[in-house]
Order: sequence, then structure tokens, then C-alpha cells
Amino acid sequence: MTKGTADGMVDGARRAVLARIGGTVQGVWYRGWTVETAQSLGLSGWVRNRADGTVEALFAGPVAAVDHMLVACQDGPPAARVSGVTVSAAADPGEGVFEQRPTL
Repeated sequence: MTKGTADGMVDGARRAVLARIGGTVQGVWYRGWTVETAQSLGLSGWVRNRADGTVEALFAGPVAAVDHMLVACQDGPPAARVSGVTVSAAADPGEGVFEQRPTL
């Protein structure tokens, strides 16, 4: 029997979200930390700096792993000072790698 989670999703289900992280998040190894953390959680997607000073990331994978990553993003690496994380639903790119992309 499959167990449901608090948000109504079934165990083993995937989730994909686009996260925008604000604060002091560029020049503090936030993207490198994101790649390492997301890969350790088995997520697919990408992370990049944006010209407005934020960091943007697409996280896709098991619901619990994505949720864990979103919580971790609220702190980031030691030198980061996160002022907020906004999250919206995104299209799931499917299984694959998690990579760093060029600034947008």
C-alpha cells in the first residue's frame, strides 16, 4: 500500500519547483553549494545567478528531497545571507543531472 504525504502527494512522486533566492547570495559560493547539495539529494535541474543579484534554481526529484533542498536554501553556505526564497511550480525536466548554468 502506498502512503500519502501531508500535501496529498503519494510516496515516490516527483516534484519540480523554480526557486528564487534573494539576499547576499552572489559571490559567496551559493551556486557551488547548491550543486553539491542538490546532487547529494539526487535532484535534477540547474542553478544560475541572475543579473538582479538573485540566484535562481530548478529543483526536481522526489518530493521529500525537493522539500529538504528548499529548507536548506533558506540558509545556504556559511557566507550567504538569505533574505527570502520564493517558490513556484515548474515543469519536471525528468531525471538527469543537476548543473550550474551561466548568469541570466
